[in-house]
Amino acid sequence: MTGYMRVAQAVISREFLRFIHQRERFLAALVRPLVWLLVFAAGFRAALGLSIMPPYETYITYETYVVPGLCAMVLLFNGMQSSLSLVYDRETGSMRILLTSPFPRWWLLMTRLFGATIISVIQVYAFLAIAAMFGIDMPPLGYVAVLPGLVLGGMMLGSLGLVLSSVIRQLENFAGVMNFVIFPMFFLSSALYPLWKMAESSPLLKEICALNPFTHAVELIRFLLYLKMDWLALAVVVGSTVVLSALAVWAYDPSRGLMFRKV
Repeated sequence: MTGYMRVAQAVISREFLRFIHQRERFLAALVRPLVWLLVFAAGFRAALGLSIMPPYETYITYETYVVPGLCAMVLLFNGMQSSLSLVYDRETGSMRILLTSPFPRWWLLMTRLFGATIISVIQVYAFLAIAAMFGIDMPPLGYVAVLPGLVLGGMMLGSLGLVLSSVIRQLENFAGVMNFVIFPMFFLSSALYPLWKMAESSPLLKEICALNPFTHAVELIRFLLYLKMDWLALAVVVGSTVVLSALAVWAYDPSRGLMFRKV
């Protein structure tokens, strides 16, 4: 057991060291949601004509409604960023060294995923702190209650990044694949506008958004920030995390998965 913990510590420490030496990554993770919050939110609020957001009667302004969606945005982009580092590691050969370790492949991948998730959660709390400086704050206990939702959401999106990294052959193809995944997941969700508002324009679009796992990650974070629980969102996020994690472990098995003859 000591050996497993030592490996986990080494992999997670490597993720933190990489994060520390990539300060622009931290700044990008903060600037992106802040631009949406401080610039685009005003335009969306005017276009939607909303002040209070039913059925979330505790939400007073559009800004407080959209903050949970932007927290999920940080998790989404960081999950995709971690998959980029996996593609880079595979090209440089360090991924081969990691996966030829005598320890189980699933343990190595899950510890790396957990390390990336911790970094994502830190970035989310930094964003929430800056949002609070602009007067957009949440219930005090909500900052604590939301932690499990952030970890689950980060694990789900990080697992998706692991699966995608297994099918991207070259670093040059990363941007196209990520754009194909990130923007549909983000815009076809309840991150920026509620599903009931979406249904007014297109019932079919509303159903598509409801099937998007990212929508349920957003709703889980949203409810927990306001000290409530969305059990359906919790079930979908946990189920998606389990399925995507299992698929990632299978994909990184060179004898059976998508990584055959890649690693």
